Amino acid sequence: MVSANLLQIKAIKLNNGLPFTWASGLKSPIYCDNRITLSYPKIRTYIRQQLVKAITEQFGNVDVIVGVATAGIPQGALVAQELGLPFAYVRSAAKDHGLSNKIEGTINSGQTVVVIEDLVSTGKSSLEAVYALRETGAKVAGMAAIFSYGLQIAAENFKAADCRLVTLSDYDSMISKAVEEEYISKKDEASLREWREDPKAWSDRHQ
Repeated sequence: MVSANLLQIKAIKLNNGLPFTWASGLKSPIYCDNRITLSYPKIRTYIRQQLVKAITEQFGNVDVIVGVATAGIPQGALVAQELGLPFAYVRSAAKDHGLSNKIEGTINSGQTVVVIEDLVSTGKSSLEAVYALRETGAKVAGMAAIFSYGLQIAAENFKAADCRLVTLSDYDSMISKAVEEEYISKKDEASLREWREDPKAWSDRHQ
Protein backbone atom coordinates (compact mmCIF):
# COMPACT_ATOMS: atom_id res chain seq x y z
CA MET A 1 0.00 0.00 0.00
CA VAL A 2 2.75 2.48 0.92
CA SER A 3 4.67 1.69 -2.29
CA ALA A 4 1.51 2.26 -4.34
CA ASN A 5 0.93 5.59 -2.61
CA LEU A 6 4.49 6.80 -3.20
CA LEU A 7 4.31 5.90 -6.88
CA GLN A 8 0.86 7.42 -7.29
CA ILE A 9 1.86 10.87 -6.04
CA LYS A 10 5.29 10.67 -7.69
CA ALA A 11 7.16 10.77 -4.40
CA ILE A 12 9.11 8.00 -6.13
CA LYS A 13 10.13 8.78 -9.68
CA LEU A 14 11.57 6.15 -12.04
CA ASN A 15 13.43 6.94 -15.25
CA ASN A 16 16.04 4.68 -16.83
CA GLY A 17 16.45 6.86 -19.92
CA LEU A 18 17.19 10.10 -18.08
CA PRO A 19 18.83 9.09 -14.79
CA PHE A 20 18.69 11.36 -11.77
CA THR A 21 21.86 12.74 -10.22
CA TRP A 22 22.12 12.34 -6.45
CA ALA A 23 23.96 14.84 -4.27
CA SER A 24 26.90 12.41 -4.24
CA GLY A 25 27.12 12.65 -8.04
CA LEU A 26 25.84 9.10 -8.45
CA LYS A 27 23.52 8.52 -11.40
CA SER A 28 20.35 6.67 -10.51
CA PRO A 29 17.16 5.52 -12.28
CA ILE A 30 15.18 6.25 -9.10
CA TYR A 31 14.61 9.35 -7.03
CA CYS A 32 12.57 9.39 -3.83
CA ASP A 33 11.25 12.50 -2.08
CA ASN A 34 8.85 11.49 0.67
CA ARG A 35 8.29 15.10 1.73
CA ILE A 36 5.67 15.14 -1.02
CA THR A 37 3.49 12.87 1.12
CA LEU A 38 2.88 15.78 3.48
CA SER A 39 0.82 17.50 0.77
CA TYR A 40 -1.66 14.60 0.61
CA PRO A 41 -3.68 14.39 3.86
CA LYS A 42 -5.01 10.85 3.37
CA ILE A 43 -1.60 9.44 2.49
CA ARG A 44 0.08 11.50 5.22
CA THR A 45 -2.37 10.08 7.75
CA TYR A 46 -1.90 6.52 6.51
CA ILE A 47 1.89 6.77 6.74
CA ARG A 48 1.67 8.23 10.24
CA GLN A 49 -0.61 5.37 11.32
CA GLN A 50 1.68 2.75 9.80
CA LEU A 51 4.75 4.24 11.47
CA VAL A 52 2.93 4.24 14.81
CA LYS A 53 1.90 0.62 14.29
CA ALA A 54 5.45 -0.40 13.37
CA ILE A 55 6.92 1.34 16.42
CA THR A 56 4.35 -0.14 18.79
CA GLU A 57 4.76 -3.67 17.43
CA GLN A 58 8.51 -3.70 16.83
CA PHE A 59 9.93 -1.53 19.61
CA GLY A 60 7.40 -1.60 22.44
CA ASN A 61 7.52 1.13 25.08
CA VAL A 62 9.29 4.29 23.95
CA ASP A 63 10.00 7.51 25.85
CA VAL A 64 10.82 9.92 23.01
CA ILE A 65 10.36 10.07 19.23
CA VAL A 66 13.29 11.65 17.39
CA GLY A 67 13.29 12.92 13.80
CA VAL A 68 16.35 13.23 11.57
CA ALA A 69 16.74 16.62 9.89
CA THR A 70 15.29 17.59 7.68
CA ALA A 71 12.74 15.28 6.11
CA GLY A 72 12.39 13.09 9.20
CA ILE A 73 11.28 16.04 11.34
CA PRO A 74 7.66 16.43 10.16
CA GLN A 75 7.11 12.68 10.01
CA GLY A 76 8.53 12.27 13.49
CA ALA A 77 6.43 15.11 14.89
CA LEU A 78 3.27 13.54 13.48
CA VAL A 79 4.17 10.18 15.03
CA ALA A 80 5.00 11.74 18.41
CA GLN A 81 1.67 13.58 18.42
CA GLU A 82 -0.21 10.36 17.65
CA LEU A 83 1.59 8.49 20.43
CA GLY A 84 1.38 11.36 22.90
CA LEU A 85 5.15 11.33 23.35
CA PRO A 86 7.84 14.02 23.55
CA PHE A 87 9.56 14.90 20.28
CA ALA A 88 13.10 15.99 19.49
CA TYR A 89 15.23 16.11 16.37
CA VAL A 90 18.84 15.74 15.35
CA ARG A 91 20.53 18.25 13.08
CA SER A 92 22.94 17.17 10.36
CA ALA A 93 25.54 19.34 12.13
CA ALA A 94 25.68 21.35 15.32
CA LYS A 95 24.56 24.98 15.08
CA ASP A 96 27.36 27.45 14.61
CA HIS A 97 25.67 29.96 16.91
CA GLY A 98 23.68 30.12 20.15
CA LEU A 99 24.01 26.92 22.18
CA SER A 100 25.62 25.01 19.29
CA ASN A 101 23.06 22.24 19.66
CA LYS A 102 23.04 19.20 17.41
CA ILE A 103 20.03 17.73 19.18
CA GLU A 104 17.01 20.00 19.57
CA GLY A 105 14.54 19.12 22.30
CA THR A 106 14.78 17.39 25.66
CA ILE A 107 16.16 13.86 25.92
CA ASN A 108 17.35 12.54 29.25
CA SER A 109 20.07 9.95 29.74
CA GLY A 110 18.58 6.47 29.93
CA GLN A 111 15.44 7.29 27.95
CA THR A 112 14.45 4.94 25.13
CA VAL A 113 14.06 6.61 21.76
CA VAL A 114 13.01 5.59 18.27
CA VAL A 115 14.47 7.53 15.37
CA ILE A 116 12.26 8.47 12.41
CA GLU A 117 13.62 8.87 8.88
CA ASP A 118 11.78 9.40 5.62
CA LEU A 119 14.33 7.56 3.48
CA VAL A 120 17.36 5.31 3.92
CA SER A 121 19.97 5.05 1.17
CA THR A 122 23.41 4.06 2.50
CA GLY A 123 22.33 4.74 6.07
CA LYS A 124 25.38 6.88 6.80
CA SER A 125 23.63 10.18 7.59
CA SER A 126 20.79 8.40 9.39
CA LEU A 127 23.20 6.56 11.66
CA GLU A 128 25.06 9.76 12.51
CA ALA A 129 21.87 10.78 14.32
CA VAL A 130 21.89 7.47 16.20
CA TYR A 131 25.49 7.99 17.32
CA ALA A 132 24.71 11.54 18.47
CA LEU A 133 21.79 10.28 20.55
CA ARG A 134 23.86 7.53 22.13
CA GLU A 135 26.45 10.10 23.16
CA THR A 136 23.78 11.77 25.30
CA GLY A 137 23.08 8.49 27.08
CA ALA A 138 19.85 7.78 25.22
CA LYS A 139 18.95 4.17 24.44
CA VAL A 140 18.16 3.91 20.73
CA ALA A 141 15.65 1.09 20.26
CA GLY A 142 15.94 1.42 16.50
CA MET A 143 14.89 3.40 13.46
CA ALA A 144 11.64 3.49 11.48
CA ALA A 145 11.58 4.85 7.94
CA ILE A 146 9.09 5.19 5.12
CA PHE A 147 11.28 3.73 2.39
CA SER A 148 14.64 2.05 1.88
CA TYR A 149 16.54 1.48 -1.35
CA GLY A 150 17.63 -1.85 0.10
CA LEU A 151 21.32 -1.32 -0.66
CA GLN A 152 23.73 -3.88 0.75
CA ILE A 153 25.93 -1.12 2.14
CA ALA A 154 22.99 0.10 4.23
CA ALA A 155 22.41 -3.36 5.69
CA GLU A 156 26.09 -3.57 6.58
CA ASN A 157 26.12 -0.10 8.13
CA PHE A 158 23.08 -0.77 10.32
CA LYS A 159 24.49 -4.11 11.40
CA ALA A 160 27.81 -2.52 12.32
CA ALA A 161 25.97 0.15 14.31
CA ASP A 162 23.84 -2.50 16.04
CA CYS A 163 20.74 -0.53 15.09
CA ARG A 164 17.52 -2.18 14.01
CA LEU A 165 15.81 -0.71 10.94
CA VAL A 166 12.10 -1.10 10.18
CA THR A 167 10.66 0.33 6.94
CA LEU A 168 7.12 0.65 5.64
CA SER A 169 8.21 -0.05 2.07
CA ASP A 170 11.30 -1.28 0.30
CA TYR A 171 12.85 -1.40 -3.13
CA ASP A 172 11.63 -4.88 -4.06
CA SER A 173 8.00 -4.28 -3.17
CA MET A 174 8.08 -0.91 -4.91
CA ILE A 175 9.48 -2.39 -8.14
CA SER A 176 6.89 -5.17 -8.08
CA LYS A 177 4.10 -2.62 -7.64
CA ALA A 178 5.55 -0.40 -10.40
CA VAL A 179 5.46 -3.34 -12.84
CA GLU A 180 1.98 -4.38 -11.72
CA GLU A 181 0.60 -0.85 -12.20
CA GLU A 182 2.53 -0.46 -15.49
CA TYR A 183 4.60 2.49 -14.35
CA ILE A 184 7.57 0.66 -15.87
CA SER A 185 8.20 -2.12 -18.38
CA LYS A 186 9.90 -5.47 -17.76
CA LYS A 187 13.00 -4.06 -19.45
CA ASP A 188 12.99 -1.13 -17.05
CA GLU A 189 12.56 -3.53 -14.16
CA ALA A 190 15.72 -5.40 -15.13
CA SER A 191 17.71 -2.17 -15.27
CA LEU A 192 16.37 -1.03 -11.90
CA ARG A 193 17.36 -4.31 -10.31
CA GLU A 194 20.83 -4.04 -11.88
CA TRP A 195 21.23 -0.59 -10.35
CA ARG A 196 20.42 -1.88 -6.88
CA GLU A 197 22.98 -4.67 -7.19
CA ASP A 198 25.81 -2.27 -8.08
CA PRO A 199 24.82 1.42 -8.08
CA LYS A 200 28.30 2.69 -8.94
CA ALA A 201 28.76 0.39 -11.94
CA TRP A 202 25.29 1.32 -13.20
CA SER A 203 26.07 5.01 -12.71
CA ASP A 204 29.39 4.75 -14.56
CA ARG A 205 27.60 3.23 -17.57
CA HIS A 206 25.10 6.09 -17.67
CA GLN A 207 27.43 9.07 -17.38
